Amino acid sequence: MVTPVIEVADLRKAYGRRSVLEGVSFQVAEGEIFGLLGPNGAGKTTTVECCEGLRRADGGSVRVLGLDPVRQAAQLRSRIGVQLQQAQLQDALRVGEALELYASFYPRPCDRRELLAQWGLADHRETPFGKLSGGLRQRLFIALALVGNPEVAFLDELTTGLDPQGRRDTWELVRQVRDSGVTVVLVSHFMDEVEALCDRAAVLDGGRIVASGTPRELIARSGIGGTLSFRPGGPLDPAELAGLPGVTGVEESDGRVVVSGTGGYADEVTGLLARRGMVVTGLRIKEHSLDDAYVALTGHRN
Repeated sequence: MVTPVIEVADLRKAYGRRSVLEGVSFQVAEGEIFGLLGPNGAGKTTTVECCEGLRRADGGSVRVLGLDPVRQAAQLRSRIGVQLQQAQLQDALRVGEALELYASFYPRPCDRRELLAQWGLADHRETPFGKLSGGLRQRLFIALALVGNPEVAFLDELTTGLDPQGRRDTWELVRQVRDSGVTVVLVSHFMDEVEALCDRAAVLDGGRIVASGTPRELIARSGIGGTLSFRPGGPLDPAELAGLPGVTGVEESDGRVVVSGTGGYADEVTGLLARRGMVVTGLRIKEHSLDDAYVALTGHRN
């Protein structure tokens, strides 16, 4: 792993008698997009708020860019950008004024005109916040998180309120942010978003991390595998398929064979068919998605 810019170890937090975080540990490498996933109440927002210095942990340790977010808050704030899950501005405050105000908080802010253009806000520079649509408000909050030229950006529910095309445009812009050297921590409920953007992700459930890794590793770790189906051109012994490495099940229905498995099971099946000289038709391979893995890992449908 490259140099970690965020190090969280045995993080604990409770609100009264309700424990929210119970020993959360992870690291975020420099220059990656790291995702935090989990059902409502899993502790995702509390975790990032502890990293941002907005909440004080009850136990464990947090280091962001080598700094303690609570004890060294003043030093850290100028180096991070934060887009909160819920935020509000005064209705009369114009888009350009908001960016100018936030830029004044940082020693080396980025070019506000470039930021307005990048996030599709140039034509709304004079628009009051109260007149913005939900999607434009979301874009403004992301721009405000980036105006200080941060080394680390925390984005909580990045594309809430955006239409499908707007979501994909935003994903591309976030990739550009990462490519410019900014480390991104993304809290999201959208599995397609995490698959599209995140280099690695951690799944929180019940205040604990139940799995972490790349999206592909999370799918593999969930044990749900995939399916391969086809119509064989001749007799085929299901027991022979069932004995292949990685195969977890074989079913036959209406002349179609469906093989379930994990790991490299599909290569094993197609290899066997090739060795037998078996001609097949209608070959289909279905890989399960991160959404399927999320359900398997947490027991919750997102």
